[in-house]
Amino acid sequence: MIPYNPLDKLNLGKSVVQALLEQNVRGMKAIGDIRGAGIYAMYYTGDFPAYGPVATKNRNRAFGQPIYVGKAIPKGGRKGGIGTDMSGGTALRDRLRQHVASIDQSENLELGDFHYRCLVVDDIWIPLGENMIIEQFRPIWNVVIDGFGNKDPGNRRATQYRSSWDAIHPGRLFARKLADGVVTPERVRDKLERYFAGLPVELIRETDGEDGAA
Repeated sequence: MIPYNPLDKLNLGKSVVQALLEQNVRGMKAIGDIRGAGIYAMYYTGDFPAYGPVATKNRNRAFGQPIYVGKAIPKGGRKGGIGTDMSGGTALRDRLRQHVASIDQSENLELGDFHYRCLVVDDIWIPLGENMIIEQFRPIWNVVIDGFGNKDPGNRRATQYRSSWDAIHPGRLFARKLADGVVTPERVRDKLERYFAGLPVELIRETDGEDGAA
C-alpha cells in the first residue's frame, strides 16, 4: 500500500475543492463586498429547458452541480507574481460582478436563478483548485458551452465570432459587435443533449467543428 502523502499535488487540490464546497451558497443578486482572490462555483436553479438536468441537482438548496466554475487571480498573478495577502483586493468580487452583468444582459436568463459559493485562496493554489473542481463536476459552461467567461474584446477583429454561450443566450452588449459564426442555438442544444446522454465531451467537440472563433 502506498503511504498517504498530504502534500501530494492531487491531495492538495482535493483539499482546496473540499474547502470551496464547505462555503455557504449565496444568491448572485447579493455579491456584496467580497475581499480577496480565489475560486468560485456558480449554480443554476431556473427553468431554461436545456439546463433541466443541472437545475434539478441544485433545487431545494441541494446545490450539487455547478453550471460554471472559475477563478479570480490577483493583480500580477497572470504575470507570475505571488502575493502575500490574498485577503485583500477585489478580484473575486469584480469577476463575479462581470458574470452578473452577462446574465443580466442575456435575453433568456434570470439573475435570481443563480447562486454562488467562493473561496479566498493563496494565488499559487488557484489554478490547481479550479482545474480540480472542473474535472470533478464537468460544468456545462466550462466543458460544453464556451464563452461565458469572455470579456469585452474591444474592437472586433476579423477572426472574432459570437461564442456558443452568446448564441444560446443573446443580448450581451459586447457580443453584439461580434459576427455570427457557425454556432447556432440549435447546435448548442444538440451538444447539450449529447452530453447529458453520456457522450464524452472530447467526442462532442471533435464532431462539432468550429466553435466560437475562427
